[in-house]
Amino acid sequence: MLSKKAQYAFKALMYMAEKKDNQPVLIAEIAKKKKIPLKFLENILLELKKAGILESKKGKGGGYFFKVPPKEVPMAKIMRLIDGPIAMLPCVSLYFYERCKNCDEKHCGLHETMIQVRDATLKLLEKKTVADISKH
Repeated sequence: MLSKKAQYAFKALMYMAEKKDNQPVLIAEIAKKKKIPLKFLENILLELKKAGILESKKGKGGGYFFKVPPKEVPMAKIMRLIDGPIAMLPCVSLYFYERCKNCDEKHCGLHETMIQVRDATLKLLEKKTVADISKH
C-alpha cells in the first residue's frame, strides 16, 4: 500500500503538474488546496528537491517548481524515493534486495510468483508518469 506520505507527494506533484506554466507554487497553496499538513508537505517537497525532481525559488514569486518535466518523472521513482521498495518481498527487490531468512530462493514458489508481481507492477509504474496521472 502507498503510505500517506507517498499519497501526499503524488497529490502535490499532480497539483503542480496541472499548472501548465511551471511557475513556482507556494507550499502553503499546495497544502491548503490538497489538504496536506504544511510541515509534512515541507519535508516531502524538500526530499523531492534533493532527488532532483523539484527546484525552489526564494522571495517574491518564489515556491517550488519542476526541475524535470512531469512527463519525465515515472511513478516508480517517486514511490521508491518516498516509500522504498516496490517489491512485496525483499528477496525480489531490484534496488533493496535482501535475502529472506531460512529460504532457498531457487525452490521457493512464493519467490517466483512475487517476481512476476514485481515485474507486472513495474511495467506499469515505470511507464506512467506524474503527467499521466495529472488532470489535463
